[in-house]
Amino acid sequence: MTTESGQFDEGRWQRVLHELGSQDWPAGCLYVVATPIGNLADLSPRALFALRKADVIAAEDTRSSRVLLNAWGIDTPMMSAHRHNEAQAAATVLRHLQDGQRVALISDAGAPAVSDPGGRIVSEIRKAGLPVRVIPGPSAVIAALMGSGATSDENPSFVFAGFAPPKAVARQGWLKTWCALPAAVILFESPHRVRSTAVDIAAVAGHDRLVTVARELTKRFEQIVTVPAGELADWFAGDHQRTMGEFVLIIHESAAKEAGTLNPDADRIIAAMLISHSVKDTARMLAAFSGLPRDVLYARALQLKDGDASEAD
Repeated sequence: MTTESGQFDEGRWQRVLHELGSQDWPAGCLYVVATPIGNLADLSPRALFALRKADVIAAEDTRSSRVLLNAWGIDTPMMSAHRHNEAQAAATVLRHLQDGQRVALISDAGAPAVSDPGGRIVSEIRKAGLPVRVIPGPSAVIAALMGSGATSDENPSFVFAGFAPPKAVARQGWLKTWCALPAAVILFESPHRVRSTAVDIAAVAGHDRLVTVARELTKRFEQIVTVPAGELADWFAGDHQRTMGEFVLIIHESAAKEAGTLNPDADRIIAAMLISHSVKDTARMLAAFSGLPRDVLYARALQLKDGDASEAD
């Protein structure tokens, strides 16, 4: 939307809006719209158009959402739809849709119904047989994962655990369950509990387990760091500002799991599969039913294949 000199091009912007207007925007439809998690400029053109075209916006907090809407010149009427009135809000949204109106559903930030209110509304609208369209966009979960390096193309597994329990005993038990999974674990935490949670992660997952701390994502003081769990407490203590803001924590898959503990029969199974399958397909299929990381299986299959080739020579 800018020229080569970096200046805003109003003409291009109008053409984008015209193109959006020519797309299909059915009436009587619920539009689930992702909104910025901190930086107002992250609102997509399609999300902007959806919010403007809606007859009503169902917002988690109408006051906080008004800041976003005012910034973009959106004057669509709003209604409240938060966790304490979601059943009532779902009924109201349903009536609007049955009257042929378009309703946009937003949360305070990010993706509605993902660790935010909205899931019940979406479910009720779908049960009623009415259309639901998703306008994707900003997500704290994906933003943190993108900056963490915790996953790879060969081993893309991750799980989103939401907020940790506030009480220490419950939190430790919760962490034991999640950290046992063969995947990176993503969780949210509040500023006043993040240091306690860091201590519990080290105790449960081990001091060497890598943890990425992503705070104030997309904002001026965004920070993404990765340190061993045993060093987290000292890292937070090093600067009081490090405990300020909104947090996403990513507990990386443990080194032991990444290395993988192959069954004694694994080499025999891998060798048998290599007779009729490529190294890549062998690793992919074994990973699907064994739970072991694909990259570990790929490396072992490659070793066995190379070994067979050497013996043949």
